[in-house]
Amino acid sequence: MASPERCIYLFGADRPWFADDWVASDDRVRGGKSQSYLDGPTSSSSNAATFRGQLDITALGGAGFASQRSPDAQRWDLSNCQKLRLKVNKSDGKKYTLILKDETPSKRPDGREQSTISWEYDFTSQETELDIPWDDFKPTYRGKPKPEAEPLDLSNVNRISIMMRSFFGAQEGPFKLEIQYIAAITSDDKSKLASSYPQSEARSSISSLEREKQGMTSREAK
Repeated sequence: MASPERCIYLFGADRPWFADDWVASDDRVRGGKSQSYLDGPTSSSSNAATFRGQLDITALGGAGFASQRSPDAQRWDLSNCQKLRLKVNKSDGKKYTLILKDETPSKRPDGREQSTISWEYDFTSQETELDIPWDDFKPTYRGKPKPEAEPLDLSNVNRISIMMRSFFGAQEGPFKLEIQYIAAITSDDKSKLASSYPQSEARSSISSLEREKQGMTSREAK
């Protein structure tokens, strides 16, 4: 008898969302004007995050993107998992992209990141759970398909991004997506999320206010 599937929450549910745990990566690094934000829960009764912003396609001639990504200190070993599950609470009906990377991009002399392979899944969703098998993430390089890419290294997923892009001028303007959680799905009851954070410097999921309070408590104890 097959083991029942189990959710290992990466963001949301028992691993709460905090805006401080996400980094903006917008087309402003290329001279664009798009801007994105990720807001944590707005009340104690909600554990959803809101990805929102403004997609501007005028500065780059019809192109544009706005995204939020996890910080580079985080790593996940998802090799015992079969897929990701994305729970969407509310959506504006636009097309979004969920992106995985297994390589941290290095920096160019001008401070911009070097291009590396991304594994992308495009979705348009309204209040639903999306189950995304690994094969549905397609490799791209600089926004173009890269079918000859090496398979995604699931033992070393080191970046997760949520992106709004123009799709060659098809989308622009304000956008808003409310996400309840992102989880990995496994049938292995021995899998634990703790093993997904091998880097000692990985950031904990606490807000900036909580960090400040902890710092005050530490100073007062001295």
